[in-house]
Amino acid sequence: MPQEVGRQYKEIMKKYLESHSEEDLYVGQQFSRRFIEKEIAPEDVISIHKNALFELHPELRNEVWDSLDFLIEMMIHYGLTLREHQSLIQKQEAIQMEMNVATKVQDTLLKTKMPCVGGLDVGYISQPAKQMNGDYVYFLNKKNESGVAVADVIGKGIPAALCMSMIKFGMDGLPDGNTSPRNVLGIINRIVEKSVDDSMFISMFYGKYNAEDTTFSYASAGHEPALHFDSRTGVFSELDAKGLLLGVKPVAEYEERSVVLNDGDFIAMMTDGVTETRTENGFIDMNSIQNLLHDVKDKTAQQIAEHVYQHLSELQNYRLGDDFTIVIFKKEPEQV
Repeated sequence: MPQEVGRQYKEIMKKYLESHSEEDLYVGQQFSRRFIEKEIAPEDVISIHKNALFELHPELRNEVWDSLDFLIEMMIHYGLTLREHQSLIQKQEAIQMEMNVATKVQDTLLKTKMPCVGGLDVGYISQPAKQMNGDYVYFLNKKNESGVAVADVIGKGIPAALCMSMIKFGMDGLPDGNTSPRNVLGIINRIVEKSVDDSMFISMFYGKYNAEDTTFSYASAGHEPALHFDSRTGVFSELDAKGLLLGVKPVAEYEERSVVLNDGDFIAMMTDGVTETRTENGFIDMNSIQNLLHDVKDKTAQQIAEHVYQHLSELQNYRLGDDFTIVIFKKEPEQV
């Protein structure tokens, strides 16, 4: 340890012990910066104090010196722990900076354009549970058609975001000829299987609304079933279709089905962050979700989505347990 620092410390302490003045105490407080500048460890600070005290008052009882030796040993462990803690904080700050950049990149890369098709009202909410979103919504727009992909990566963080980028890459490159749900999932599956790590899997629901005959066709790659609300009967039915998760096999067959939408009908497409909402009393059931949707069945598509999100978020004390995504396709009355 620097002898000059020890000598200066002894003089400052001597003055304070003689005067007990606030001015001398302040000088000591300011001197502590020298320890930081010289990178003197906490245990060495105690040693400097002990040596200075011994030179000033060697007559002190042995218990005093023993207690200072005990404090030095304590400070050795404290210093190691403090340095580890500071190192961990620096690493966490670096990771957080990377996550902030990745989030901005994700928001930029994964933007999608809302559909604008006559007779169709669209609303959606996609809210990450943490910083990076493992859910993804992509709209495919054509003259009289509007397609929507709702995907959910089994995984979180930056790897999930990279998988979503692969989904967008595949959707952007779809051929114009045939965008039936069955073909779309088949194409995306081949891209995912070739490009994504074997430990990452993606579920996806793809639906397409045709404004000419008001049909909604759909296919699913192991995703949550969508809900169809029939305004004439007031009854919900699940839109389920067979199909493997994306990326499991290079070639997979996806079942395609369709349903006709009448005025006031709507389709609710969700991820498991909605259907597996967990409260203090356990998981909510599908009937609860249907009741929420039914309560606002006459609202706009966006109001329906927001109502479900606000209610389920409140049930979780506004701390989402999983990424939350819901998309509403609602059939509007024909304009006369």
